[in-house]
Amino acid sequence: MKLYSEENEMIKINKKRFLVTLLILLTISTITLFTTGFVIGHKAAIAKADTYDDLRAFTRALELIKTNYVEDPTNKELIQGAIRGMISSLDPHSSYMSERAFKEINMDIRGEFQGVGIQIGIKNQQLTVISPIEDTPADRAGIAAGDKILKINDDWTKDMSIEDAVDRMRGPKNTKVRLLIHREGWDKPKDFNITRDVIKVQSVKSRMLEGDIGYVKIIQFQGKTAKDVDSAMRKLEEKGMKRLVLDMRNNPGGLLDSSVDVSSLFLPKDNLVVYIQGRKKDDRKDFLSAGVASVRDYPVVVLVNTGSASASEIVAGALQDSKRAVIMGTQTFGKGSVQTVFPLDGNTGMRLTTAKYYTPSGRSIQNVGIAPDIEVKLPTLKEAKNGESAHMVVREKDLERHLKNETVKEPEKDVKKKKKEEGSIEDDFVMEAVPKDDKDDVQLQKAIELLKTGDIFKNLPPKQQAAEKTEKNITAK
Repeated sequence: MKLYSEENEMIKINKKRFLVTLLILLTISTITLFTTGFVIGHKAAIAKADTYDDLRAFTRALELIKTNYVEDPTNKELIQGAIRGMISSLDPHSSYMSERAFKEINMDIRGEFQGVGIQIGIKNQQLTVISPIEDTPADRAGIAAGDKILKINDDWTKDMSIEDAVDRMRGPKNTKVRLLIHREGWDKPKDFNITRDVIKVQSVKSRMLEGDIGYVKIIQFQGKTAKDVDSAMRKLEEKGMKRLVLDMRNNPGGLLDSSVDVSSLFLPKDNLVVYIQGRKKDDRKDFLSAGVASVRDYPVVVLVNTGSASASEIVAGALQDSKRAVIMGTQTFGKGSVQTVFPLDGNTGMRLTTAKYYTPSGRSIQNVGIAPDIEVKLPTLKEAKNGESAHMVVREKDLERHLKNETVKEPEKDVKKKKKEEGSIEDDFVMEAVPKDDKDDVQLQKAIELLKTGDIFKNLPPKQQAAEKTEKNITAK
């Protein structure tokens, strides 16, 4: 399955101009369509012979299309299509950004965009709703997790990319988009006419629970999230908070820098929070905690689940490795990669996976996620009830073309198939729901019970052997 949050993924902005023109400079007399240069790389002085062979095949295909195709496509259409195809052959988090998507990148960072308000993915070659965002046009229209989107306006979604689907669903406020939806149990699909609106995703929510226990929920990591978390905790501290539940369930991630800043609220100055490693040995970069005036030392329990991804996993991993908090819930999503946004010509861009990240102890969580110190499962269901925040159970390892984890051997496909037949792998349409009522939220109640014991690290259950395997340390060289 290919997963994409309609809002954003963990992105760090590369402020340098990355120039890609993808036009060909080859001295082939029969090709006169283009005269600009092909940028292979600033360090590549001499291309290898096989690279030239590949370029000849590309230019030959280009020539044949321009000469023989039944219609007359523009050069721009062909070049953009080539770039899309090139990037789509990489991992599921690398993508081409249309002019609209690239223009709105700063809106995404602020947690604001114009659209319908859903998280979508591709499951079994079908565009699927992962979860509607609470109190958005899609949510109010009745769109539910697990819904299959068959058409967007008059366009069938079969073979449509995530990026194209997002482009078609986003648009100016007060404009309409029509979605043809099929839901399990329905006799036939139904049309949903949805009016777009400005979607503002609130980053942080907070309140007091029982006694001196406070609660802070991080919905996603935006530019001001750390500031909002700090402000929320200060207000709770004024109300007598001495213990904290930090809820990052169903948090799809966000900005790398934001996750480091949030971790800094709980760690001493200059502690390693995370490091990223590119494909070259000297491409490692460490991110250290900034520190705060007074380090908070009260007990913290962090709640995570399969919907906790990317930046959420950075915070959970940093606090777990430093023994600053107890992680409770279920195995997280397992997105251990960093994307960089590069501008392209024509006001477009691309989101490219440029590094993997590692927790302070050197763990790569790619495909395996963060194993909780205490496992507490949410109930699974086929259909969400009113008021429940439901999402489909899916992880990085389920995505097509996902990057491998060099520390963990993945099961063979036939092994996965056998396990699925035996019922030990989640069903395609299984969902988890976080109950709206605190009393029904088993994970939250277990966190409160643990905080009441005083010593949250005492008598922690030993990690299962499988979990230990996923946490094998690696040495970055």
